[in-house]
Amino acid sequence: MATPRPRILRGLDGGARAPGAGPAPSFDAVYAEHFDFVWRCAAHRGVPTAALDDVTQEVFIIVHRKLPEFEGRAQLRTWIGAIVRRVTADYLRRRGNRPAADESLEREPADLASGDDPVDRREALRVLDSVLAKMPEDQREVFVLRELEDLSGGEIAAITGANENTVWTRLRAARRRFREGVAIERARRRWRQPR
Repeated sequence: MATPRPRILRGLDGGARAPGAGPAPSFDAVYAEHFDFVWRCAAHRGVPTAALDDVTQEVFIIVHRKLPEFEGRAQLRTWIGAIVRRVTADYLRRRGNRPAADESLEREPADLASGDDPVDRREALRVLDSVLAKMPEDQREVFVLRELEDLSGGEIAAITGANENTVWTRLRAARRRFREGVAIERARRRWRQPR
């Protein structure tokens, strides 16, 4: 099932950019190109499913407001990734320790929903959510940005504010934790199967 895109954001345009920087991309184009990226990043940073639409919309409200100021010193995706990082951190801090229940990614953007077997796909998402939830935040962040969003080390460093060597160190640790987590989940699955 595709994630519904909030209607309130449609039809807004980006403004003019700084002198000499050329025209800013239109908000509609930015929204269409980066919506799935923002949604996935928020989901993988621990935002509960019930709040994903609100957090994603909040990101795009900031993008709309600041798009005329975007100078192009970083890639647009990197700039948006930094906004996602701040908005999700603010959301999670405001939310505090309230229980999130056992929420998983029941809905995902259309490009993720095209797997061959929906049951296997849901199970894979459940395992991914479970393993990511057990990672320290700094490792989860670089893992998601590199392995799921395919950003470069430099882009991740720009988003996180860490130097690139730190990004790669965190990524190695996250990959190790991911492999261990998947092995544990597979063992649990085999143990639960009837013999």
